[in-house]
Amino acid sequence: MKKFIALLLSVILVTLIAGSVQSIYADHLEQDQGIFVSDAEVILATTEDSNYQVYLQMVLRNGDDQLINVTESTANGSFIPHKITDHVFDTLMGEKEIITIDNIKYEKVQYIFNPTLEQRFLGLYPIFSAITLEFISEPGPQSIKLYEESQDYSIWKIHYCAEFEGHGLHCIPIFQVLVPTMTIEPDDVVTHQWTVLRVLS
Repeated sequence: MKKFIALLLSVILVTLIAGSVQSIYADHLEQDQGIFVSDAEVILATTEDSNYQVYLQMVLRNGDDQLINVTESTANGSFIPHKITDHVFDTLMGEKEIITIDNIKYEKVQYIFNPTLEQRFLGLYPIFSAITLEFISEPGPQSIKLYEESQDYSIWKIHYCAEFEGHGLHCIPIFQVLVPTMTIEPDDVVTHQWTVLRVLS
């Protein structure tokens, strides 16, 4: 399993390096306030008492298109407390709608996404990538786990993939939520409907 994941990640890295890369200065937009805790980890904040509210409805169907389950996030979501989150919300998530909840006006956007088996296996769900990401796997003993074994899932994310100055190529989780753990078969089809609200200033 570890060898297979290492192989997939190596293929992705080679693809990332070979592709056209757009440098992102997101970690240095504000003095002394970056998005990275370390080379691989980013700062996340919960949506509680923030300008953002993040919800996920997940529909799970089997390979014959029969409904298995509909799950919604029940806990607070998380986001990166930085201008890059506003950029993703403003430019990549689609058309906005103005709504009012408890006398507070919000911008609302809904984003529908169907993660592939390879994306689910790697836990990588890019809403945007400044580089071409190709998920390639070769048949073999390690790939059996990908194509023949069920996996448990409880955390879902929306990633923004780019080169960050001083940190290199990364896919950062702009938004993420927890849902009750569920077991998904390789041929199951997952549909995400993300609803993100931002207080209208």
